[in-house]
Amino acid sequence: MSVDRVEETVSGQVTEAVTAEAVTTAVRYYSVAPGVRVNVRSGPGTSYTVVRVLSEGAKVPIYCQSPGTTVTGPYGTTNIWDNINNGQYVSDAYVNTGSDGYIRPRCS
Repeated sequence: MSVDRVEETVSGQVTEAVTAEAVTTAVRYYSVAPGVRVNVRSGPGTSYTVVRVLSEGAKVPIYCQSPGTTVTGPYGTTNIWDNINNGQYVSDAYVNTGSDGYIRPRCS
């Protein structure tokens, strides 16, 4: 175990130790529907600008989720949009999360 930060009192006793393992959260990637190129939009809805297109077989992280335009895709009909990067959203209907509901916190 490695220690990134140690705080000591005046008497030299250790009061807190924080490890890298405790601070780091693993990022999980989810598969986009096979055989589909998915539009990435600047916000949670089809009225937002397309900022890029994901290639077939792409995997994406989901940092948070927002309600938006309802979309029907390979994984059902939903109004949930996945934030995959700063200012980049894809409809959850195209991402295999294994759930029909929210799996990450709501975007603020």
